Amino acid sequence: MKELLKNLTSIHGPCGFEEDVAKYITNRLKGSVDSIEVDGVGNLIVRKKGHQDGPNIVVPAHMDEIGFIIKKIEENGLLRFEKLGGHDDRILLSQRVQINTSNGLRSGVIGTISAHMKKFDDPNKVRTHQQLYIDVGASNKQEVIDFGIKVGDTVTWQPHFDELSESRIVGKAFDDRAGCAVLIQALEDLDSNEFAGEIIGVFSVQEEVGLRGARVAGHQLDADVSIALDTTAVSDTTEEMMDQTLALGAGTGIKVLDVSLIANKKVRNHLVELAEANNINHQLEVFPGIGTDAGELSLAKHGIPTGVLSIPSRYAHSSIEVIDMNDLEATKDLLISFIKNVKKAEEYKFTI
Repeated sequence: MKELLKNLTSIHGPCGFEEDVAKYITNRLKGSVDSIEVDGVGNLIVRKKGHQDGPNIVVPAHMDEIGFIIKKIEENGLLRFEKLGGHDDRILLSQRVQINTSNGLRSGVIGTISAHMKKFDDPNKVRTHQQLYIDVGASNKQEVIDFGIKVGDTVTWQPHFDELSESRIVGKAFDDRAGCAVLIQALEDLDSNEFAGEIIGVFSVQEEVGLRGARVAGHQLDADVSIALDTTAVSDTTEEMMDQTLALGAGTGIKVLDVSLIANKKVRNHLVELAEANNINHQLEVFPGIGTDAGELSLAKHGIPTGVLSIPSRYAHSSIEVIDMNDLEATKDLLISFIKNVKKAEEYKFTI
């Protein structure tokens, strides 16, 4: 799955511009699923039927990554930009970026002042993204235009994929190409004779700007239960706000609560039971600082019993996200176990 994740994260696909990611996933899954379609907003929806009738299991994972979009070309050749998704202005300086232009992908850097200028500046000042710029090596505006760069072009972190240790990797766009990798691998590994009902995989768009793709998907799909796949921010480093409740390498996160969702109790308990029975490393996640596609799907139509499997991540929404491959494998194993052992739809609903 490491090579799959490397390929997925190398693709340029920020919010609203996920088409190349969808093309890669489509080519990868041909022959492993029964149908592939794209809806009007860009969600890639794949279906795989089991050996007999059973629940419809919707599994979303979002294709988009955080990025930027070119807003203005200055006369001196520097580029102004706006955000696509949630960024921390404090970490934008000196970052390498990639621009998708009419002439292909082009590298750039987000500029910063020289350290020699610090004594003339306020060292505590954090410049907002509106005050920053991207340098593509141009001397003037016309040169930028000649490069094929124009207003509206998209920007992501420069792709890279490095192994920090035997199990831990660093790169960009793990949020949520890691979830996409889990879903792809599960669809490929599952034989239709191993489960009942139908898996409906939703590779969604525009999650990072308000769960928009999931909202559209929820209106059109008939789901009995849903398990969303996404990354989550761990709290195992040394900053003073960290509470050590989620750790890298401690297993897949089974969602209890976040800002978008109170996970269905029966779905959550079933996931815990399966993890314990199959010796799958797991941890319970209570973290109100995040939201996922599950929030929108849980509210679709008459309401869908929904849970989330979270892939622990350090340094989320940065160019150096770190995950542990053991957590990724645990997430895949628990998803497959849930699909094989899914209960009747009514068993996940309130009992009155």
